[in-house]
Amino acid sequence: MSNVEISVVAGLFQSRSGNEAELAAVLARYVVLSRSVTGCRNIDLVTSTSTPGRFLVVEKWDDADAQRDHLNSEAMVTMATQASPLLTQPPDLELYDVISAHDLE
Repeated sequence: MSNVEISVVAGLFQSRSGNEAELAAVLARYVVLSRSVTGCRNIDLVTSTSTPGRFLVVEKWDDADAQRDHLNSEAMVTMATQASPLLTQPPDLELYDVISAHDLE
């Protein structure tokens, strides 16, 4: 197995009250479409058990270039366009350096 640089991005999305199901559907579609993109190692979508309407998308990419290329993809643009009116504020996006990351095969 070769050494691979992994780029991790996390996005925190807070739904407007009453739009939780619609936002969940938008984010779930984005996740499914993005998982098949070249360079994508995995994308997970989870929802908070303590804050209603809060969703977290965690993306792992082979490298920063693959992740950057995806930022302008149709799936990303569609998700951003559809999600924006459902949010209380812009998503909180953060880039992370990997200390320990593992993908199950």
